[in-house]
Amino acid sequence: MCGIVIAHGIDNPAAERPRLIACSKKIRHRGPDWSGCYSGKQTILAHERLAIVGVDTGAQPLVSTDGKIILAVNGEIYNHTKLRSSLKQPYKFKTHSDCEVIIPLYQELDKDLCDRLDGMFSFVLLDESVTPSRVIAARDPIGITTLYQGWHSQRPGATFFASELKALTDLCDKIISFPPGHVYDSRDQTTTRYYHPSWWNGDLDGPEAVIPTTPADLTLLRETLEDAVRKRLMSEVPYGVLLSGGLDSSLIASIAARETEKVAQAQAEARKRKLAEARSGPPSPREGDVDETATITSWPQLHSFSIGLENSPDLLAARKAAHFLGTVHHEYTFTVQEGLDAIPDVIYHLETFDVTTVRASTPMYLLSRKIKAMGVKMVLSGEGSDEIFGGYLYFHAAPDPKSFHQECVKRVKNLHTADCLRANKSTMAWGLEARVPFLDKAFLEVAMNIDPKDKMFSKGSDQEFDADGCPKMEKYILRKAFDCSPDGKPYLPRSILWRQKEQFSDGVGYSWIDGMKDHAASVVSDEAFAKRAERWPENTPDTKEGYFIRDIFDSLFPPAAAETVVRWIPRADWGCSSDPSGRSVSIHQAAYTAPPS
Repeated sequence: MCGIVIAHGIDNPAAERPRLIACSKKIRHRGPDWSGCYSGKQTILAHERLAIVGVDTGAQPLVSTDGKIILAVNGEIYNHTKLRSSLKQPYKFKTHSDCEVIIPLYQELDKDLCDRLDGMFSFVLLDESVTPSRVIAARDPIGITTLYQGWHSQRPGATFFASELKALTDLCDKIISFPPGHVYDSRDQTTTRYYHPSWWNGDLDGPEAVIPTTPADLTLLRETLEDAVRKRLMSEVPYGVLLSGGLDSSLIASIAARETEKVAQAQAEARKRKLAEARSGPPSPREGDVDETATITSWPQLHSFSIGLENSPDLLAARKAAHFLGTVHHEYTFTVQEGLDAIPDVIYHLETFDVTTVRASTPMYLLSRKIKAMGVKMVLSGEGSDEIFGGYLYFHAAPDPKSFHQECVKRVKNLHTADCLRANKSTMAWGLEARVPFLDKAFLEVAMNIDPKDKMFSKGSDQEFDADGCPKMEKYILRKAFDCSPDGKPYLPRSILWRQKEQFSDGVGYSWIDGMKDHAASVVSDEAFAKRAERWPENTPDTKEGYFIRDIFDSLFPPAAAETVVRWIPRADWGCSSDPSGRSVSIHQAAYTAPPS
């Protein structure tokens, strides 16, 4: 991924260029490898590059062969090879970038190209073959990448885009988070949704609501997730996996470890063939031969990374998972004080005052710095599973399958405001790219069309068990799908596969959240807290921790920035605490205190 800043509909691009470059410099942490800028008739596109695919030739903005279409992209297009071969008209590619295929797709499909892309992306494409110049902008279906759009009241004809809010604060007095799965067209000033999956209306209440009835196909679920991980290993630089020791990250690590081993074996075989060819000459090439392993740069073993307070639940579980999987494991600890010291920087990079996002992002931010220092540019991560399968512990209070499914759909639709935002900005603060296989389009199509009855769970005295003695706990069908040994080796040890859900901010060490709360209580006076509604009539903090975080946010960003923030709060109408910590759900403790069955 990278960073982009675009201005369109401006009168004098040459004069504006230095100012836009200065704004782009604010997000250079996203793309430390190279900077590029294009000035057009009414448009400027600036790009900060993190090189992962097409390292030698993929500098941006990308320009078409006739020089009239210019493209700036933040993201990865996993199916770019297939898209290149599907083009109806021949196109002479100038780079090996996975993103360049967007240009000929636009020439053939116009803005309908967006639904053909399989990946995570935010892009702005400038077409100067028409008058006036046309811009289209789009964001990936779920919002894995970040994109903002802005305007200024004194410049009614201009529109601005950027990967991060901070790049627009000097240019705009109105800023929005660009909606995922949508495409903007300057020709008619419209923003329309291009992503129309079969499960999208599952959160509606009326007759339009679609509640699936398809039983869980565990084999299909497993194989589709394996495909999602496999395609995300597309990389020309060393990669790794974030490993918390929880179910989601451990499953991704397990699949990635298997795939990395296959790639290492394939590359070893390729080296043997080359040695043989050096002695006897190469064989005749066969039409259609594609060596996908040649596009992947891997260490002989997968490297995994974890962080937590000393002896935290996640560190202990991650250590066990890494040993079982045979990864080269890197474990880092931090202190509560180190976390507290980092919070202003975390909020600056995250651009949110949501409590749970800041809690979980702080250790991820610290870990990302360590990972980047090792020379790693890309990691796989486990975001999205809890929303897809109803894995948060408060889901046990869902009154019926329909309500359970509606909440899942709502949470997936809002991932861009919380977990995707955290995964993207916590890592990109240090020029590290996070890829999230659970949010693969094909996997979502399978997992979001499963009968919610198969996803529901209970705890404590109401706990049910299947015929194999496995508890029907949160994310049961996902656990069961990988409770097998297709090649003679289990995916995970049972103690990890059937480990209870921990919120990441809990799992890194319970005293981390307690430390944040205690610190906020010491720096926010009772008098100031009592007047919080006067200071913030909207999105009023309900705790001193929330006040502390909001106060820092306001010191970093102008008032307009607050309108882009969405707070993550569990369902109060299901009897859940407003505190997003998993420990605030009563069944968390019940799971540890209930007598063994």
